[in-house]
Amino acid sequence: MKRTLIALACVAFAGPALAQSLGEKTGVNSALGVAPATADFVKEVAISDMFEIESSKLAEQKGNAEEKSFAQQMITDHTKTSTELKGLVGEKKIQATLPTQLDSSHQSKLDKLKGVNGKDFSSDYNSYQVSAHEDAVSLFERYAKGGDNADLKNWAGKTLPALKHHLEMAKTLGKAPSVGQSK
Repeated sequence: MKRTLIALACVAFAGPALAQSLGEKTGVNSALGVAPATADFVKEVAISDMFEIESSKLAEQKGNAEEKSFAQQMITDHTKTSTELKGLVGEKKIQATLPTQLDSSHQSKLDKLKGVNGKDFSSDYNSYQVSAHEDAVSLFERYAKGGDNADLKNWAGKTLPALKHHLEMAKTLGKAPSVGQSK
């Protein structure tokens, strides 16, 4: 038992790079309001954008009219932020790797969306959109306040209002009856 406590204490008090990386993976950074490491921020944003784009492409096919409209906006906006992020990483020589595929958590959500239709699709898509945008707002707020790359901090601050708007839009999905809802 003592060894376990000592090991946990060592991990908790390890150097900032380890703590931030581990903290971002476990959600500890978000709970404590700690800014992610630049590499973690870049990775999380890239994965988030990929998920938003791919899940919204499905919503364009399977969603009701309200979801299709929302999905078009998500594809446009997240394609833009994805392009901006790639540009920043390339121009500013930021030490971060842009992932080229979803992580397992986001891939499983996308796979679930591929396998459902109608009300089940709507329920899952709408729920995932709220959750994804809550995570994105938290991530961007924390990096804008305490990130270690000035260019990315500035970009995070400029991008945040659009993400907050997306979150508000996502929270209203499925709340009002829509015309032409898919079955």
